[in-house]
Order: sequence, then structure tokens, then C-alpha cells
Amino acid sequence: MKWGIQKKAATALAPQELPEGLATRQEKNEFFLLAIQALLTFINDFALDIKELKSDIFKQKLVELENLFEQDQKMKKTASAFRKHHKRIRRFVDRQNQYLAEREKELKDIIDLLAKAMVTLDTVNQQYHQKIYRQSEKIEGFTRLDDIKRLKQALIDEVDNIRRTVRAKQDRDSKQLKHLSRQVNTLHHELKKAKFDSVTDGLTGVFNRKALDQHLEGLLEQNKQTPTEFAILMIDIDDFKGINDVYGHPTGDRVLLALAQKCQGLIRNDDFIARYGGEEFVIILPNASLANAIKKAELICKSVADTRYALHDNKDVEILSITVSIGISAYQNDDTVETIIGRADKALYAAKDAGKNRVGAQNELIFEQAVK
Repeated sequence: MKWGIQKKAATALAPQELPEGLATRQEKNEFFLLAIQALLTFINDFALDIKELKSDIFKQKLVELENLFEQDQKMKKTASAFRKHHKRIRRFVDRQNQYLAEREKELKDIIDLLAKAMVTLDTVNQQYHQKIYRQSEKIEGFTRLDDIKRLKQALIDEVDNIRRTVRAKQDRDSKQLKHLSRQVNTLHHELKKAKFDSVTDGLTGVFNRKALDQHLEGLLEQNKQTPTEFAILMIDIDDFKGINDVYGHPTGDRVLLALAQKCQGLIRNDDFIARYGGEEFVIILPNASLANAIKKAELICKSVADTRYALHDNKDVEILSITVSIGISAYQNDDTVETIIGRADKALYAAKDAGKNRVGAQNELIFEQAVK
């Protein structure tokens, strides 16, 4: 597909129409920018967090492209960058579709193998039953022998045959069961891994946005039957774009991983942490009031600000410090995923507007500076 700008024939405007025409053009430009940013966000959400596909790098490139549209760049430069990213997006979609198709084929192969094994096992059982039936007919025929010695020896021989048949059947069943057990374990492992990958952020190892939405929906559904208080913290790294610009995206990725690990060390086993997107994380605190959530947020805010991270290179060691802003909301009756997240998001940006490195709580929007 070729990307370009089609020039239209100029239409003369009367002087009195010129301001109105410029305003209309400006509205269109703003709408197109919002539409492009929305589409890039949808593509980002569509991409699965799979290490083999390097999804984190792909998502970071989408963020760079979105930032480029926000900047006042020349059209030629922006169009060139968009053509480059368009090819990258197309390649990633193809790789992801191929990856999913391969995983689906592997699971289908395992299921087909198990089905064939069951058919084979059924056939073997039929053969075994037929053989036992024939041997029972032979034993029945022995009763018509006149010589008791011949009858005794014939019975002994057939008993030995039956025993050999049973042992052979047991050996075959044992091998078949071991083989089936291995295949079932492989299938179980693959399904477990696929489920884990689908709800895990590939970079930080915490839960992803999909898992967060599912967990919140479960809590809200549970609260319809048994109301229980809980609160959420929305955490955003202050000036994260500057870190990427100065130190590079690999360092930015290390900062995201370090923050996720820091938060995991400061919360309880029952608490839930997920990467919400970009440099934002969400923590769900079950059985926590708004006051308790504020205390936890202040602890995280101060602990992060007090931590120093060493950046290693070939020459010397540079120390990097970061801060976070946190918005808090607590469960209210008739809450939805959108409303409780929305209040936390509003509190977060109010905290940033108040100076960053702060905690903002819903409604009251009272701020506590974590580090002086």
C-alpha cells in the first residue's frame, strides 16, 4: 500500500469565509490526530504479550509513533515515519497470526494423537476379548475328552496360555497408559502455559490489562452478593518519557521491571498487581478502606523515591532515581470497572498536576507529598 498526500484543487474563499474555513480545517486535523492515536491504542491492546514475538519492543515503537504525531513535525518527516511503522505493524500482525496458528496446530496434533490412541486401545481390547473367548471354547471342548490324563494336560496348557495372554495384555496396557500419561501431561503443560501467557505482561512478569479487567469484574460481581470493601492504586512513573529519551528504551524497560518488583515486595500475597499499559501499574487491595489504601500508596511512593538504581556501562556507574504519582479510588455501590478505574485515573492526574511524587485520593483529592 502506498501512502501519500493527494492535493486537491484550491478553492478560492471570500475574505469573510477564511476564518471559518481555517477553523474547520483545524477541527478536522484535531479529529484525525485523535483517530490515529485511538487506532494505535487499539493495535497496542491487540498485540499479545509474547516474548517470542518481542511484543514489548513492538508496543514501544507504537508509543514512539504516537508521540511523533503529538509533536509539531514536518509532514514529509511524519509521513516517512508512518510508512516505516505501517510495514512494521503489518509484519507483527502476520507473525502473531502465524504464532497462534502454530500453537493451535500443536494442540490439535496432541488431541488427535490421544484420540487415535483411544481407538487403538479399544481395538486391542476387542482382540483380547476375542482371544479369551476362543480359549474358553477350547476349555469347554476338553470336557468331551474320554482320557482324564489328556484332559488334565490340556487344561494345564490352556491355563498357561491364558496367563501369557493376560500378562501380554497387562504389558501392552501399561505401556499404553504411560504413553497416554506423557501426552496428557504435555497437553496440560501447553494449556497451562498458554493460559499463563495470555494474562501475563511479557516484560515485567506481573498480570496484564486483560487479567486486571477479569479480576475487577470478578470482584464487582462478588460484591453484588456479599459487599466487601476494596481499593485500587493507579501508579504512574513521573517523567518516564524523559528516561527513555536520555538513557534509551532498554533502560526504560529495566525501570519498569524494577518498579514492578519494588511494588511486589511492598504488597500482601492477597493483593493483585497488573501493568495497566505503558508506564502505568494498578494494584488492587482487597479488604482495604480508602484510609488504608492511602497509607499503602504513601509507603510505595516514598520507598520508590528513596531507592537508587545503578546504571552500568563500560566507563563508570551512573545512579538513577525515579518517583511515582499514585491515584486511589475505593469501591462504591453500583461501581463498574470503568467508574472505579476512572476515579483512580482522575486522582492520579490531579496528583501530577499538584507537583508529582504525590498521592491523590478520590473525591477529596487531598495530596500528601511522599518525599520532601
